[in-house]
Amino acid sequence: MDPSGLTGIDPLTDLLNGVRTRGTVLHQSSVTGPWAARFEDGSPLALAVLVHGSVWITPESGAPVRLGPGDVAVLSGGAPYVIADDPATEPDVVIRAEGRCTTEEGEEQLIPARLPDAGAWNAGEPDRTLLISGLYTVDAGTPGRLLSALPPLAVIEASVGTCPVSHSTFEEITREEPGQQILLDRTLDLMLITAVRAWFTRPGAAVPAWYRAHSDPVVGPALRLLHADPAHPWTLPALAAKTGASRANLARRFNALVGQPPMTYLRQRRLALAADLLREPATTLAVVADRVGFANAFALSNAFKKEHGISPSEYRSRETLTEI
Repeated sequence: MDPSGLTGIDPLTDLLNGVRTRGTVLHQSSVTGPWAARFEDGSPLALAVLVHGSVWITPESGAPVRLGPGDVAVLSGGAPYVIADDPATEPDVVIRAEGRCTTEEGEEQLIPARLPDAGAWNAGEPDRTLLISGLYTVDAGTPGRLLSALPPLAVIEASVGTCPVSHSTFEEITREEPGQQILLDRTLDLMLITAVRAWFTRPGAAVPAWYRAHSDPVVGPALRLLHADPAHPWTLPALAAKTGASRANLARRFNALVGQPPMTYLRQRRLALAADLLREPATTLAVVADRVGFANAFALSNAFKKEHGISPSEYRSRETLTEI
């Protein structure tokens, strides 16, 4: 029995819980012949789903990776990348923030933000490529933790995970009807969850230490408590009592499996949450401190500067400039 009462919260649910997108931009690329697009949109997360044909994805730092039919690519961190028919093809368009499309020289190109051609699913041309790409705007939750758990480019092959776009889903997202934006938002959320689940559960997957530790009978309940309520005034004795373990056993196993003591882990968890909340311009430092478990804004500011090397206000200014 899990003394924390949080048995049902598995590590993947914990990782993805609360992450939402708003203002999703989905594009359909139905092309033949040489083509290439450079993505400089800065989205913290992006997905590319290949329906038929083949494409190559070349991250800014890394070798080209080929996608076949049914493969899904998750790109995290916001670094530029190129999607093309061949790694040697030079991009002639650039996808920028909010899905804007320009030439390499910066001239605006008018392309539909929606997916207008549902018939493209059954394209009769054998050499035609159909690619669906989604730019992910994280609106809530703790994206920093999810980003740190993913590589810059994660490719889930069709043999490992189910393609998250079916024919019926494709028809829904290409249809212009009331409620279309919320449908696109939740569809991209579902695509992300499906892809990340396949990535972490594939054979031989390299997962973060805390993810593996969720299955431990001692450390797992402690992690779930810290994640469920990081603002609670936790102490090692209180955490041990809640999980039904001795302080020594909890500290020893937590350090061995997670790589750091429980209270150090909690402190970093709180600061990661604070960094995400600071991206919300209207949220004051005092409110952030209260929501993540620091006594006051001064305490949070000191801890934040030690962790990140800059003050919360400097961090907020830098993030705001990055988004412009």
